[in-house]
Amino acid sequence: MVEKIKLVLFDMDNVLCDYDKMARAAFLARLANTTTDLIYEAIWGTGFEQLGDSGALDAPEYLRAFGERIGYSLSLEEWLEARRYSMNPNPAVLDIVGNLRGSVEVAVLTNNTSLVVDHIDVLFPELRPLFGSNIYASAQFKLAKPDPNCFRRCLSKLQVSPGTAFFVDDLPENVAGAREAGLLAHHYTSAETLRQALSDCNIVQETS
Repeated sequence: MVEKIKLVLFDMDNVLCDYDKMARAAFLARLANTTTDLIYEAIWGTGFEQLGDSGALDAPEYLRAFGERIGYSLSLEEWLEARRYSMNPNPAVLDIVGNLRGSVEVAVLTNNTSLVVDHIDVLFPELRPLFGSNIYASAQFKLAKPDPNCFRRCLSKLQVSPGTAFFVDDLPENVAGAREAGLLAHHYTSAETLRQALSDCNIVQETS
């Protein structure tokens, strides 16, 4: 018998918001007086972000190393401005979250440095009213998705068993990792298919 779902756990980038890495790289390139392609390669072409996502670098180390990689002494405010510039809230999914809150707990697990959660009210102010304090970066657990233990550590923090959790992510490998950890999981492609998947699992969505 399938357990009743008590928690819906959401990825952030490209689920709760649209995230454009090239737009972020272009913003940083203007600051550093270099090219978008060089910024993109320095940050996303080398595996550097994994060091932040996995907590291998703490927040100050990550910010310092980020600046070193792009050849510019980046301030926290500039890092936040570039990150915020690349994010656009997904109203349809945020509406789903709002409609879930009366029937299940909701939370966020994003592959990111802890800087993102520490400054989420600057980066993505729409999240706090929906998720409260249930917003977690993988760096806080010293592991990144799709490692099954990243999910397990997050659920332990939330005091929810894997069999009662439903996870939503745009990356198939993260969905697979969640399933290996014992969660139900949905590969996000659209708000419409997400609504149907929640309905198929008998997760009640209140109407607005």
